[in-house]
Amino acid sequence: MSADAWGEGDDGTLICRAVVEETADVKTFVFAPAEPARFRFDAGQFLTFSFPVEGESVLRCYTIASPPTRPETVAITVKRKPGGVVSPWLHAAMRPGMSVSATGPMGVFSDAAVPVGKLVLLGAGSGITPLMSILRRAADLGMDRDIVLIDSAHRPADLIFHEELALLARFLPGLRIVHLVSHATSGWAGLRGRLSRQVLELVVPDLAERAVLCCGPDGYRATVRGVLGETGFDLARYHEESFSFDLPEEAPAAAVEGADRSFTISFARSGRSIACDADTTVLAAARAAGMRLPFSCAKGVCGTCKTKLVSGQVDMRHGGGIRQREIDQGIALLCCSRPLGDLVLDW
Repeated sequence: MSADAWGEGDDGTLICRAVVEETADVKTFVFAPAEPARFRFDAGQFLTFSFPVEGESVLRCYTIASPPTRPETVAITVKRKPGGVVSPWLHAAMRPGMSVSATGPMGVFSDAAVPVGKLVLLGAGSGITPLMSILRRAADLGMDRDIVLIDSAHRPADLIFHEELALLARFLPGLRIVHLVSHATSGWAGLRGRLSRQVLELVVPDLAERAVLCCGPDGYRATVRGVLGETGFDLARYHEESFSFDLPEEAPAAAVEGADRSFTISFARSGRSIACDADTTVLAAARAAGMRLPFSCAKGVCGTCKTKLVSGQVDMRHGGGIRQREIDQGIALLCCSRPLGDLVLDW
Protein backbone atom coordinates (compact mmCIF):
# COMPACT_ATOMS: atom_id res chain seq x y z
CA MET A 1 0.00 0.00 0.00
CA SER A 2 1.32 3.45 -0.91
CA ALA A 3 1.34 6.35 1.51
CA ASP A 4 -1.96 7.75 0.25
CA ALA A 5 -3.74 5.04 -1.72
CA TRP A 6 -4.94 1.47 -1.18
CA GLY A 7 -5.53 -0.16 -4.55
CA GLU A 8 -5.69 -3.53 -6.26
CA GLY A 9 -3.47 -6.16 -4.66
CA ASP A 10 -2.43 -3.98 -1.71
CA ASP A 11 -2.62 -5.26 1.85
CA GLY A 12 -2.47 -3.87 5.35
CA THR A 13 -4.44 -3.31 8.53
CA LEU A 14 -8.00 -2.01 8.68
CA ILE A 15 -9.75 -0.55 11.73
CA CYS A 16 -13.45 -1.15 12.27
CA ARG A 17 -15.18 2.25 12.46
CA ALA A 18 -18.85 1.25 12.71
CA VAL A 19 -21.20 -1.72 12.93
CA VAL A 20 -24.75 -1.25 11.60
CA GLU A 21 -27.60 -3.72 12.08
CA GLU A 22 -29.46 -4.05 8.77
CA THR A 23 -31.86 -6.92 9.59
CA ALA A 24 -32.16 -9.49 12.36
CA ASP A 25 -29.29 -11.54 10.88
CA VAL A 26 -27.43 -9.04 8.68
CA LYS A 27 -24.89 -6.43 9.77
CA THR A 28 -22.72 -3.92 7.92
CA PHE A 29 -19.12 -3.44 9.05
CA VAL A 30 -17.32 -0.23 8.08
CA PHE A 31 -13.50 -0.20 7.95
CA ALA A 32 -10.82 2.44 7.42
CA PRO A 33 -7.07 1.97 6.84
CA ALA A 34 -4.95 2.05 10.00
CA GLU A 35 -2.63 4.44 8.14
CA PRO A 36 -4.22 7.36 6.23
CA ALA A 37 -5.08 6.22 2.71
CA ARG A 38 -7.91 6.32 0.19
CA PHE A 39 -9.28 3.14 -1.36
CA ARG A 40 -9.24 2.64 -5.13
CA PHE A 41 -11.63 -0.01 -6.45
CA ASP A 42 -14.39 -0.69 -8.95
CA ALA A 43 -17.96 -1.10 -7.77
CA GLY A 44 -18.42 -4.85 -7.41
CA GLN A 45 -14.88 -5.78 -6.32
CA PHE A 46 -14.02 -7.54 -3.06
CA LEU A 47 -11.49 -7.63 -0.24
CA THR A 48 -9.92 -10.75 1.30
CA PHE A 49 -9.92 -10.50 5.10
CA SER A 50 -7.94 -12.44 7.67
CA PHE A 51 -10.09 -12.82 10.79
CA PRO A 52 -8.73 -14.08 14.15
CA VAL A 53 -11.36 -16.73 14.87
CA GLU A 54 -10.75 -18.89 17.94
CA GLY A 55 -7.02 -18.28 17.82
CA GLU A 56 -6.65 -19.08 14.13
CA SER A 57 -6.40 -16.82 11.10
CA VAL A 58 -9.37 -17.54 8.82
CA LEU A 59 -9.51 -16.02 5.34
CA ARG A 60 -12.73 -14.87 3.73
CA CYS A 61 -13.62 -12.75 0.69
CA TYR A 62 -16.33 -10.12 1.10
CA THR A 63 -17.65 -7.84 -1.61
CA ILE A 64 -17.45 -4.14 -0.89
CA ALA A 65 -20.94 -2.69 -0.42
CA SER A 66 -19.84 0.93 -0.21
CA PRO A 67 -19.16 2.93 -3.40
CA PRO A 68 -15.74 3.91 -4.75
CA THR A 69 -16.94 7.53 -4.64
CA ARG A 70 -16.49 7.41 -0.84
CA PRO A 71 -12.88 6.21 -0.71
CA GLU A 72 -12.05 6.96 2.94
CA THR A 73 -13.77 3.76 4.12
CA VAL A 74 -15.02 0.43 2.84
CA ALA A 75 -18.09 -1.44 4.09
CA ILE A 76 -19.02 -5.12 3.92
CA THR A 77 -22.50 -6.43 4.65
CA VAL A 78 -22.58 -9.93 6.14
CA LYS A 79 -25.44 -12.33 6.78
CA ARG A 80 -24.99 -14.52 9.84
CA LYS A 81 -25.05 -18.17 8.79
CA PRO A 82 -25.91 -20.66 11.55
CA GLY A 83 -23.09 -23.15 11.84
CA GLY A 84 -20.73 -20.92 9.90
CA VAL A 85 -17.18 -20.10 10.97
CA VAL A 86 -16.67 -16.41 10.21
CA SER A 87 -20.09 -14.77 9.99
CA PRO A 88 -21.22 -15.75 13.53
CA TRP A 89 -17.87 -14.55 14.86
CA LEU A 90 -18.17 -11.24 13.03
CA HIS A 91 -21.68 -10.65 14.35
CA ALA A 92 -20.72 -11.52 17.91
CA ALA A 93 -17.18 -10.15 18.22
CA MET A 94 -16.45 -7.36 15.74
CA ARG A 95 -16.64 -3.93 17.37
CA PRO A 96 -15.52 -0.40 16.43
CA GLY A 97 -11.81 -0.02 17.18
CA MET A 98 -10.88 -3.64 16.40
CA SER A 99 -8.28 -4.27 13.68
CA VAL A 100 -8.11 -6.90 10.93
CA SER A 101 -5.76 -7.64 8.04
CA ALA A 102 -7.04 -7.36 4.49
CA THR A 103 -5.83 -7.75 0.91
CA GLY A 104 -7.30 -6.28 -2.25
CA PRO A 105 -9.46 -4.92 -3.70
CA MET A 106 -9.68 -7.51 -6.46
CA GLY A 107 -12.24 -9.12 -8.74
CA VAL A 108 -13.67 -8.74 -12.23
CA PHE A 109 -17.37 -8.54 -11.32
CA SER A 110 -18.22 -4.91 -11.97
CA ASP A 111 -20.42 -2.73 -14.12
CA ALA A 112 -17.11 -1.43 -15.48
CA ALA A 113 -17.42 -4.42 -17.83
CA VAL A 114 -20.60 -2.81 -19.21
CA PRO A 115 -19.98 0.94 -18.82
CA VAL A 116 -22.81 1.97 -21.16
CA GLY A 117 -26.26 0.68 -21.98
CA LYS A 118 -29.16 -0.57 -19.94
CA LEU A 119 -28.70 -2.91 -16.96
CA VAL A 120 -30.61 -5.53 -15.02
CA LEU A 121 -29.27 -6.15 -11.51
CA LEU A 122 -30.35 -9.45 -9.93
CA GLY A 123 -29.62 -10.05 -6.26
CA ALA A 124 -30.76 -12.48 -3.58
CA GLY A 125 -30.10 -12.09 0.12
CA SER A 126 -26.66 -10.64 0.85
CA GLY A 127 -25.96 -10.87 -2.89
CA ILE A 128 -27.34 -7.36 -2.97
CA THR A 129 -24.01 -5.99 -1.62
CA PRO A 130 -22.03 -5.50 -4.87
CA LEU A 131 -25.18 -4.17 -6.52
CA MET A 132 -25.49 -1.58 -3.74
CA SER A 133 -21.94 -0.41 -4.46
CA ILE A 134 -22.96 0.10 -8.09
CA LEU A 135 -26.17 1.95 -7.20
CA ARG A 136 -24.58 4.10 -4.49
CA ARG A 137 -21.87 5.20 -6.89
CA ALA A 138 -24.48 5.98 -9.54
CA ALA A 139 -26.38 8.17 -7.07
CA ASP A 140 -23.21 9.96 -5.90
CA LEU A 141 -22.31 10.78 -9.51
CA GLY A 142 -25.85 11.64 -10.59
CA MET A 143 -25.71 9.02 -13.34
CA ASP A 144 -28.82 8.92 -15.54
CA ARG A 145 -28.80 5.24 -16.50
CA ASP A 146 -31.66 2.84 -17.16
CA ILE A 147 -31.33 0.21 -14.40
CA VAL A 148 -33.81 -2.41 -13.20
CA LEU A 149 -33.04 -4.05 -9.85
CA ILE A 150 -34.87 -7.25 -8.88
CA ASP A 151 -34.11 -7.94 -5.22
CA SER A 152 -35.19 -11.40 -3.98
CA ALA A 153 -35.67 -12.52 -0.37
CA HIS A 154 -37.53 -15.14 1.64
CA ARG A 155 -39.60 -12.68 3.69
CA PRO A 156 -40.16 -8.90 3.63
CA ALA A 157 -38.15 -8.66 6.87
CA ASP A 158 -35.17 -10.22 5.07
CA LEU A 159 -34.92 -7.45 2.47
CA ILE A 160 -31.60 -5.70 3.03
CA PHE A 161 -31.31 -1.94 2.39
CA HIS A 162 -35.07 -1.73 1.72
CA GLU A 163 -35.38 1.88 2.90
CA GLU A 164 -32.12 3.05 1.34
CA LEU A 165 -33.10 1.60 -2.01
CA ALA A 166 -36.29 3.64 -1.96
CA LEU A 167 -34.19 6.72 -1.25
CA LEU A 168 -31.75 5.91 -4.07
CA ALA A 169 -34.67 5.66 -6.49
CA ARG A 170 -35.50 9.30 -5.70
CA PHE A 171 -32.02 10.38 -6.80
CA LEU A 172 -31.83 8.07 -9.82
CA PRO A 173 -34.74 8.69 -12.22
CA GLY A 174 -33.65 5.76 -14.38
CA LEU A 175 -33.69 3.25 -11.51
CA ARG A 176 -36.64 0.89 -11.11
CA ILE A 177 -36.69 -1.37 -8.03
CA VAL A 178 -38.70 -4.58 -7.76
CA HIS A 179 -38.76 -6.63 -4.56
CA LEU A 180 -39.61 -10.31 -4.97
CA VAL A 181 -40.53 -12.24 -1.81
CA SER A 182 -41.04 -16.00 -1.79
CA HIS A 183 -42.78 -16.20 1.62
CA ALA A 184 -44.84 -13.03 1.83
CA THR A 185 -46.88 -11.92 4.81
CA SER A 186 -50.51 -10.86 4.53
CA GLY A 187 -49.61 -7.17 4.35
CA TRP A 188 -47.06 -7.54 1.53
CA ALA A 189 -48.04 -5.52 -1.55
CA GLY A 190 -45.08 -6.42 -3.78
CA LEU A 191 -44.42 -9.38 -6.05
CA ARG A 192 -44.62 -12.86 -4.57
CA GLY A 193 -42.77 -16.01 -5.56
CA ARG A 194 -39.36 -16.80 -7.00
CA LEU A 195 -37.53 -15.51 -10.02
CA SER A 196 -38.94 -17.08 -13.17
CA ARG A 197 -39.26 -16.45 -16.87
CA GLN A 198 -42.73 -15.03 -16.26
CA VAL A 199 -41.40 -12.57 -13.67
CA LEU A 200 -38.55 -11.43 -15.92
CA GLU A 201 -40.80 -10.96 -18.93
CA LEU A 202 -43.28 -9.00 -16.82
CA VAL A 203 -40.73 -6.76 -15.11
CA VAL A 204 -38.15 -6.41 -17.90
CA PRO A 205 -39.91 -6.74 -21.27
CA ASP A 206 -36.81 -5.32 -23.01
CA LEU A 207 -34.46 -7.85 -21.38
CA ALA A 208 -32.75 -8.68 -24.68
CA GLU A 209 -31.49 -5.08 -24.88
CA ARG A 210 -29.78 -5.17 -21.49
CA ALA A 211 -26.73 -6.57 -19.72
CA VAL A 212 -27.35 -8.62 -16.57
CA LEU A 213 -25.29 -8.53 -13.36
CA CYS A 214 -26.18 -11.19 -10.80
CA CYS A 215 -25.04 -12.07 -7.27
CA GLY A 216 -26.51 -14.53 -4.80
CA PRO A 217 -26.35 -18.12 -3.52
CA ASP A 218 -25.41 -20.99 -5.82
CA GLY A 219 -29.00 -22.17 -6.25
CA TYR A 220 -30.23 -18.69 -7.08
CA ARG A 221 -27.55 -18.11 -9.71
CA ALA A 222 -28.28 -21.50 -11.26
CA THR A 223 -31.95 -20.52 -11.44
CA VAL A 224 -31.05 -17.20 -13.07
CA ARG A 225 -28.92 -18.89 -15.72
CA GLY A 226 -31.70 -21.35 -16.47
CA VAL A 227 -34.36 -18.65 -16.70
CA LEU A 228 -32.20 -16.53 -18.98
CA GLY A 229 -31.59 -19.57 -21.15
CA GLU A 230 -35.35 -20.09 -21.46
CA THR A 231 -35.76 -16.56 -22.77
CA GLY A 232 -32.98 -16.95 -25.34
CA PHE A 233 -30.91 -14.26 -23.62
CA ASP A 234 -27.33 -13.89 -24.91
CA LEU A 235 -25.29 -15.19 -21.95
CA ALA A 236 -22.25 -13.31 -23.23
CA ARG A 237 -24.00 -10.31 -21.64
CA TYR A 238 -24.47 -12.09 -18.31
CA HIS A 239 -22.03 -11.54 -15.42
CA GLU A 240 -22.17 -13.15 -11.97
CA GLU A 241 -20.27 -13.07 -8.70
CA SER A 242 -19.89 -15.85 -6.17
CA PHE A 243 -17.52 -17.16 -3.53
CA SER A 244 -17.13 -20.74 -2.38
CA PHE A 245 -14.96 -21.52 0.61
CA ASP A 246 -14.67 -25.23 0.05
CA LEU A 247 -12.32 -26.75 -2.46
CA PRO A 248 -14.29 -27.63 -5.59
CA GLU A 249 -14.21 -31.10 -7.02
CA GLU A 250 -11.29 -31.44 -9.37
CA ALA A 251 -12.27 -30.91 -12.99
CA PRO A 252 -10.54 -33.13 -15.53
CA ALA A 253 -7.27 -31.52 -16.55
CA ALA A 254 -6.35 -30.90 -20.14
CA ALA A 255 -4.21 -33.62 -21.63
CA VAL A 256 -0.57 -32.90 -20.91
CA GLU A 257 2.53 -34.96 -21.36
CA GLY A 258 3.04 -37.18 -18.33
CA ALA A 259 -0.53 -36.70 -17.04
CA ASP A 260 -0.38 -40.12 -15.39
CA ARG A 261 2.75 -39.25 -13.40
CA SER A 262 3.17 -38.02 -9.86
CA PHE A 263 5.50 -35.12 -9.21
CA THR A 264 7.28 -33.90 -6.08
CA ILE A 265 6.21 -30.54 -4.66
CA SER A 266 8.80 -29.11 -2.25
CA PHE A 267 8.08 -26.19 0.10
CA ALA A 268 11.33 -24.27 0.61
CA ARG A 269 10.55 -22.52 3.89
CA SER A 270 8.74 -25.31 5.70
CA GLY A 271 10.97 -28.09 4.39
CA ARG A 272 7.93 -30.22 3.49
CA SER A 273 7.61 -32.29 0.33
CA ILE A 274 4.45 -33.88 -1.03
CA ALA A 275 3.38 -35.85 -4.11
CA CYS A 276 0.99 -34.30 -6.61
CA ASP A 277 -0.50 -35.87 -9.74
CA ALA A 278 -0.55 -33.89 -12.96
CA ASP A 279 -4.35 -33.73 -12.84
CA THR A 280 -4.54 -32.39 -9.26
CA THR A 281 -4.07 -28.78 -8.18
CA VAL A 282 -1.16 -28.05 -5.87
CA LEU A 283 -3.53 -26.65 -3.23
CA ALA A 284 -5.71 -29.77 -3.25
CA ALA A 285 -2.67 -32.02 -2.94
CA ALA A 286 -1.21 -29.93 -0.10
CA ARG A 287 -4.45 -29.96 1.87
CA ALA A 288 -4.85 -33.71 1.31
CA ALA A 289 -1.37 -34.07 2.84
CA GLY A 290 -2.48 -32.11 5.91
CA MET A 291 -0.86 -28.79 5.07
CA ARG A 292 -2.78 -25.62 6.02
CA LEU A 293 -2.03 -23.28 3.14
CA PRO A 294 -4.00 -20.03 2.87
CA PHE A 295 -6.83 -19.96 0.36
CA SER A 296 -10.27 -18.45 0.11
CA CYS A 297 -12.24 -18.62 -3.13
CA ALA A 298 -10.49 -21.75 -4.53
CA LYS A 299 -11.41 -20.52 -8.01
CA GLY A 300 -8.37 -18.47 -9.02
CA VAL A 301 -10.21 -15.22 -8.30
CA CYS A 302 -9.25 -13.83 -4.90
CA GLY A 303 -5.45 -14.17 -5.06
CA THR A 304 -5.14 -15.44 -1.48
CA CYS A 305 -3.01 -18.48 -2.41
CA LYS A 306 -0.39 -16.61 -4.46
CA THR A 307 3.01 -18.25 -4.10
CA LYS A 308 6.41 -17.77 -5.69
CA LEU A 309 7.61 -20.63 -7.89
CA VAL A 310 11.26 -21.10 -7.03
CA SER A 311 11.59 -23.70 -9.76
CA GLY A 312 9.36 -25.69 -12.06
CA GLN A 313 6.32 -24.90 -14.18
CA VAL A 314 2.56 -25.23 -13.71
CA ASP A 315 -0.56 -25.33 -15.84
CA MET A 316 -2.49 -22.40 -14.28
CA ARG A 317 -6.06 -21.54 -15.31
CA HIS A 318 -7.06 -18.63 -13.13
CA GLY A 319 -10.15 -16.45 -12.90
CA GLY A 320 -8.51 -13.04 -12.74
CA GLY A 321 -6.89 -13.23 -9.31
CA ILE A 322 -3.37 -12.66 -10.60
CA ARG A 323 -1.84 -10.07 -12.90
CA GLN A 324 0.35 -10.82 -15.89
CA ARG A 325 3.34 -9.07 -14.39
CA GLU A 326 3.09 -11.37 -11.36
CA ILE A 327 2.95 -14.40 -13.62
CA ASP A 328 6.02 -13.07 -15.42
CA GLN A 329 7.76 -12.91 -12.02
CA GLY A 330 7.09 -16.61 -11.39
CA ILE A 331 4.10 -16.24 -9.07
CA ALA A 332 1.25 -18.75 -9.23
CA LEU A 333 -2.17 -19.34 -7.68
CA LEU A 334 -1.98 -22.77 -6.08
CA CYS A 335 -5.74 -23.37 -6.19
CA CYS A 336 -5.77 -23.48 -9.98
CA SER A 337 -2.22 -24.65 -10.76
CA ARG A 338 -1.38 -28.21 -11.75
CA PRO A 339 2.28 -29.30 -11.90
CA LEU A 340 4.00 -29.91 -15.20
CA GLY A 341 6.97 -31.41 -13.36
CA ASP A 342 8.67 -31.28 -9.96
CA LEU A 343 8.14 -27.94 -8.18
CA VAL A 344 9.86 -25.92 -5.47
CA LEU A 345 7.62 -23.31 -3.85
CA ASP A 346 8.58 -20.41 -1.60
CA TRP A 347 6.42 -21.52 1.27
